[in-house]
Amino acid sequence: MKTALTVIQILSAVLLMIVILLQPSKGNGLQGLVTGSSDTFYSKNKTKTKESFLIKLTVFFAIVFVGSVILINAL
Repeated sequence: MKTALTVIQILSAVLLMIVILLQPSKGNGLQGLVTGSSDTFYSKNKTKTKESFLIKLTVFFAIVFVGSVILINAL
């Protein structure tokens, strides 16, 4: 049981890192100060975009990782 939980923990940690690295950065840095930023229809409605899918995957893998850590320590 503990071995399976350890494997789940390692897999979820690796997948969590990959999903986090795939996400685009949210800040524009100094470019936003010079050019200004405008909100478009696309930027306001990100419910069905790749970014929202990656955010949901991040939350899922984080929950799996934390759950496996708690279960391993409880055993």
